[in-house]
Amino acid sequence: MPTLMYRIAEHALLDINVLKVKIFNVMDVNNRNILFSKGEIDRDDLWPKITEYRDQPCTFRFSFGLDELPTEAGIILIRGPRQFGKSTWLELEIKQTLEMHGAGSAYFLNGDDITDADELETRVLEVVSLFRPKAAVQRLFIDEISAVPNWERALKRIADRGQLRNVLVITTGSRAADIRRGSERLPGRKGKLARTEYLFTGVSYKDFHAQFRTELGDDTWKAYLLSGGSPIAAMEIRQRERVPEYFFEIVRDWIFGEIVRSGRSRQFLLALMRTLFAQAGSRTGYLKLARESGLANNTLAAEYVEQLSDLLAVLPSYQWDADKGVPLQRRPAKFHFVNLSVALAFSPNRMTQVSDFDALEPQERAKWIEWLVAQELFRRQCIAGIEDPEAIWYWASKEHEIDFVDAGENLYEVKSGRSGPLDFVWFAKSLPKRKVLAIGSGEFQSAVVKGITIEQFLLADGFPHPYPGQVDNPDIYNDYGRFI
Repeated sequence: MPTLMYRIAEHALLDINVLKVKIFNVMDVNNRNILFSKGEIDRDDLWPKITEYRDQPCTFRFSFGLDELPTEAGIILIRGPRQFGKSTWLELEIKQTLEMHGAGSAYFLNGDDITDADELETRVLEVVSLFRPKAAVQRLFIDEISAVPNWERALKRIADRGQLRNVLVITTGSRAADIRRGSERLPGRKGKLARTEYLFTGVSYKDFHAQFRTELGDDTWKAYLLSGGSPIAAMEIRQRERVPEYFFEIVRDWIFGEIVRSGRSRQFLLALMRTLFAQAGSRTGYLKLARESGLANNTLAAEYVEQLSDLLAVLPSYQWDADKGVPLQRRPAKFHFVNLSVALAFSPNRMTQVSDFDALEPQERAKWIEWLVAQELFRRQCIAGIEDPEAIWYWASKEHEIDFVDAGENLYEVKSGRSGPLDFVWFAKSLPKRKVLAIGSGEFQSAVVKGITIEQFLLADGFPHPYPGQVDNPDIYNDYGRFI
């Protein structure tokens, strides 16, 4: 088996600047694993992400459905947008594993430093050989594995030989397509874990509210919208009262990089984004989407949307058939941003502070509030482990429409203006035995409709309070979203 230094020597003909970067990155990972094997972990230079995390004035809880790593062997796939804290979470879990289970219980690889599946296979085997044969817990953490083309082939080959029999492999990446492709190509090779696939979600509004409400008051939910759920943007808003341009450029570079890497056009992406903004909230077929964006055909438009969906940025929302309980995928769709950091980064009129949002025309505000609701519904379904977290539809008849239907067939209508029970007198006849939550129009309730504010909706996510010691009831706020 080639040694680490042998592989570096193999690339000696590379451009010298590229070679330097490669050596420093690989040696950094190698040295960290050497220290992990010895249990020498009490040094800040070993934990750059943790050090940065703890230096912040406040920190947010990571909540995406994986509260504790299992002790059993298997393969876990975690995917989420860039700039949401996956690498920080990974580093925290490595350190905790080493503290709880001792030297050599955890090792690390960085997919950004690995060129292809063959190299990944070699590197994984090198690290696996470092585990003590009888160690109770053996965990291999691979950050940004989706940067390695065909990464799943390497893990499949190793798993087929039984060399991961006692190892829990935890992988992170930025492409949701990895969940689908990895599941398809790793059947029966992810162990006996109850759940193996997770989508890494952003900061919850409950967390944001608990830490910022005193300072931001009634503007708290607006600041949260501008953060897009990113902990980086959230901290910038708290410290500087605005999201800096550099953050949006990082997001744009990530999206552009993925699009260009797939052989698609930056210019067509920008044209598509402009169309998504122009058609926001409207039902639009892929043919119209293609025509308005200058794309050759509806198939190409669907491919761009699918890639944005894989990047956890945009999802198509299809009309829902209430009688059959299924989406009608041949009907025109609505296209919702479910990562508002991406929406803000590509917005033709970028907002960076709360006053920018307050200055919007009512129709424009309504668009962003609707996307905020879509983002929150998507976040909840990701955490809950819904088989298809993108199952967020809309209902429509000839006369009426309901903005959202979630995977549990709960209905939500977003109202940015004044509203009350009389606006829903049609509902019981059109959708008997169902109820609807009206979001954004103030508080009211009848037999079939309950009105709550946008902040109440964000707080009523159905999950316990992130800081139970600060409240008398961990279920606080969740009644806002319940019919009682």
